[in-house]
Formats: sequence, C-alpha cells, structure tokens
Amino acid sequence: MNFFKRYKPGFLDHQNQATGLYKSLFNFRLLWRQSIGITLVVALLPLLVLALVDYRISKQAMESEILLRTARLVSNARRTLTSYLDERKFALNFLILDNTYDQLFDEQRLTQLLDNLKNGLGDWSELGVIDHSGVQRNYAGPHPLKDMDYSGQDWYKNLNYSDADSYHDRVAMRSNISEVFLGFRNTPHLVISVLHSNPFGLDWLHYILRASLDIDRIVTILSQLEVSGEGDAFLINQKGILQTPSRHYGGVLEKLPLVVPPFSDHTQVIESSDHLGHPVVIGYAFITGTPFILMVVKQKQQLMKPWYDTGAQILIFLIGSIVVILAVVIGISTYLVNSIYQADQKRVATLHQVEYANKMASIGRLSAGVAHEINNPLAIINEKAGLIKDLFTFRQEYQGDTRLIGLIDSIISAVDRCATITRQLLNFARNIQVSLQKVSLKQIVADVLEFQTKEAGYRSLTIEVDIAEEIPEFVSDRGKLQQVFINLVNNAFAAMEDGGTLKITGRMGPNGKTVLITVRDNGCGIPQENIKKIFEPFFTTKSGKGGTGLGLSITYGLVKEIGGEIDIESTIGKGTTFTITLPLEYQAAKGETDARTTG
Repeated sequence: MNFFKRYKPGFLDHQNQATGLYKSLFNFRLLWRQSIGITLVVALLPLLVLALVDYRISKQAMESEILLRTARLVSNARRTLTSYLDERKFALNFLILDNTYDQLFDEQRLTQLLDNLKNGLGDWSELGVIDHSGVQRNYAGPHPLKDMDYSGQDWYKNLNYSDADSYHDRVAMRSNISEVFLGFRNTPHLVISVLHSNPFGLDWLHYILRASLDIDRIVTILSQLEVSGEGDAFLINQKGILQTPSRHYGGVLEKLPLVVPPFSDHTQVIESSDHLGHPVVIGYAFITGTPFILMVVKQKQQLMKPWYDTGAQILIFLIGSIVVILAVVIGISTYLVNSIYQADQKRVATLHQVEYANKMASIGRLSAGVAHEINNPLAIINEKAGLIKDLFTFRQEYQGDTRLIGLIDSIISAVDRCATITRQLLNFARNIQVSLQKVSLKQIVADVLEFQTKEAGYRSLTIEVDIAEEIPEFVSDRGKLQQVFINLVNNAFAAMEDGGTLKITGRMGPNGKTVLITVRDNGCGIPQENIKKIFEPFFTTKSGKGGTGLGLSITYGLVKEIGGEIDIESTIGKGTTFTITLPLEYQAAKGETDARTTG
C-alpha cells in the first residue's frame, strides 16, 4: 500500500475543473483509461484470437488422430484374429477332406490327428467326430465325452441344414465357430465344427469334425495390442456377453456394461461414455464368420493428456505474455499520461507565477502611486501645523496653553507616522522590481513584519525576531527575499491558532559563507506523507479554505533563483520549521544578467 502511494501518479488524484469545448483533453484519468484500453485491445485481441483458433484446430487434429489410430488398431487386430480363426478352420477342413469316414472313426487315428494339431498349431484341447444323429461317436481328449449327445447344441443346429435348398447352400454352411461357453468341462472355450456332407443327400453319410479351442491364445493376441490411453481390447458376442476378459469391464461370460454397437461390415470408431460417465473412444469390428465383435475401448482423457499438458504450457505462456503486455501497456500509458499531466501542471504553474509577478508589480505601482499622492497633502498639513505652532509660540496669550500646543504636536506626530508608512510603501514598491543589491537581513524581516503587526495584534500572535548582529550585508534580490518572507509568514499565520508564536532567527552558516534563516511556528504541523509534496505546484493542505497550493511552490522557486536552499521539518500538533540557506556571494544563473544596484 505504501509502495502504491509512493509511486502513485499525480493525475489519479487530479480533479478535472476544465470547462468549454476542449475540457475532455484535461480529463487525464479518462485519457489514461482510454490509452490503456485501446492499446490492450490492439495488442491482445490478435493474440487471443490466434490462441483460440490454434486451440480448436489442434484439438480437432488430436481427436482426428486418435480416431484414425484406433481405427487402424482395430482393423489390424481384426485381420489378425480372422487369420487365426481361419487357419484353424482350414486345418479342420483339411483333416476332414484328407481322412476317410473310417479313418476318422478310428480312435487311434483321431488321437494321432489331435497330436499333430497340437504339435503344429498348439492350443487345441480335444477332437471329436459326431454322426448325423448328433452323437459323438469318436473322441480324443482329456475328458470322457465319447457318446455325448450334441444334437441340442446351437452350434450343431447351425450345421444341421438338411432342409437347405441346394448343394451350394450346404457348402456355404459347412463350418461354424461357436461363442465362448463353459460346456461339460466348465472351462471357457469355443468350438470349431466342420461338416462333411454327402452331395447325394444321404444323411447317414453326414458327419461333423468338432474341435475345442482354448481362448488363451486369443487372449494373448488381444493383450499384445498396443492400446494407448489405458485402453482395453476384448471380444463380445452380439448379446454383449464378454468372450474374453476385460481389464475394466468384467471377466469372461459377464455382461458388458456398455451398449452393444450396431452392425457394420467395416471398422467403426465412435465417441461415447462408459458406465461411470467417463468419455471413451470405442473402436469395433464384426469378425466375419464368427459371433464375435472385436472391441477396443480407450479412455479419452488419457489419450488427450499430452495435448492437455501442451495446452497447459501454452496457456501458462499465454497468461505470462498477457501479464507482461498488461504491465508494459499500463506502465507506458501511465508514464505518457503522467508526463502530459506534469507538463500541463508546469504550464499552469508558470501562468500562475506570471500572474503572481504581475500582481506584485501592480501592488508595487499602486503602493508607489498611493504614497506619492498621500505625501503631497501630508507635506502641506505638516507645513501648516508647524506654522501654527510657531505662531502660537510667539504670541503670549497662547504660550501657556499647553493643551493647544499638545494638539498641534499630535497633528505633527500623526503626519510623521503617515510619512513613515508612505516611505515603507515606496521602499516596498521599489523592491518589487527585480534587482541585485546589498541587503540587510534584519531590515528585510522588519519591513515584512511591519505589514503583519495589525493581524498579529488582532489574533494575539507573538512574533519573535532573533537576527544575529554578525550577519553582514550581502548581495541578493531584495524583492524576491521579501516575497519569500511574506509567503512564509502568511503560511505560518494560517497554520497557527490565536495566541500562537512565530519565531524568526538568523545565524551565520558553519562555513562562514552562508546565512541560515529559520521561520518556526507552533501551528498544526504537516503530516509526514505530505512533506515530500509540500513544494509541488497546487498541493495544498488548506483545500476549501482559500488555499491555491502555489505559495510554497513559488517560495521554493524564488529561493532557488537567488541561489539558496529551503528545507522543512514538521510535527503534527507541534509546528513547522522552514530553514533557508542563502549564500553571501550571489552566483548568477546561466544567461542571467547581473544587474546590481546600490541600496
């Protein structure tokens, strides 16, 4: 707060009193706000628009890239799974075509074929041959499933196409991949079945080669996918039952808590929300010839995290840039407007100083005119009063009339008093003019105080003067010194209550080349925060009481003009002391004419 007060520009406290057509030119606060607003709009608007456009374009590009990568991942995984399952179907097709009916119903031969499948492709668990009635007549595997009746199983019904219209329909339906189920062995697996059909329609020659396939290999394929964004890849059936375990949505044969996507013969990618309300990117593809739907689910927040991090860095940079621009704009605008304000204040102060000088010159001319006009009748009165006194003195009947002689003496004394006042007025009028001459400090102070005695008497003010006798006459501008003391004495009278004391002292400086003058009053004092501003133009503590704020400013300028220094010390409630240091040898300023006159 103190920092703000210390560096607060002066125009913020300026009260605009200008009138007329151009009064808005002197509303410095409005000019300051307008300059800041216009500059900020010009500087920040393009930056913010560019940042907004970049934000939208980069976000759309990031989202498009996420969808594209997801679609590519789903397509590649779909091809991998299709190839894997087709490879198993082709192997069974080869076995059923390469072996005769009798060979497949031979238990040893079937066991050998299962061993060959395990050695060649792995992940086969059992192999069986089912006749046209749905009974498994031959079986190779770890479970007692021989003579098991599968006629009621869905996969068997899908292959029982005795009612098909043509041979081509039957050929098209000769293989089947089942959904994942537990079965008789209570273990998740799927079944690949291949039908050997008789083209002549003889049902007893129809038989099915059936193989069970563990899902471990499929789970491995899906787990090896590089799914970003805490993603999850799994298979479901068209009822939404999980066919492989999911990282986030459940185990095998559990219900998926997401909506089953609509059918599509192409890879699709959509944006949605999961069961917890989190935004997700879902890529899916229906695997042809199977009941499976490949699902890849990615957490969108995780996918967008790199973009969010980059955006946060850009946002920090943007905010930093805005703060810097704001600081620079406010600083420059404040500096420029304050410079205009100070120039205007100097202009007004100069005009007031000129007006003040003209006023003092007018007072001087008026004083001289009044003094000359009064002196003439005073001389006549004095002459006539003296003549009357002489006549009364020579006449015997009036010599003893002390009362009459006393009245004449009173008239002569009053005339002398008026003559003294007119001489002071003439001295004041002559000293108003700028001139360098030898001056007596004690005499200048006495001349100034002569005009203040009446007010001091009315208000019971005590004036103490202590000018050291050792102070010699020195060369200075008498008129300016008189103005300095008049301003300081008037200022002291304004600060003191009735009954106050004003003390003026004068001493030689410690180096013997200067004179130290103090003007001390016991008035109200000046707050410390105003001390540094007391000599500024138009600064006044008497606002609303007739103060213009120019007296001490003019005093400061006058002291500087005659080569001196002025300092102030003040305490609230105890009074104020002005200390003036004047050189005994006047140093004319550069370009100033040293026009000295003798006093």
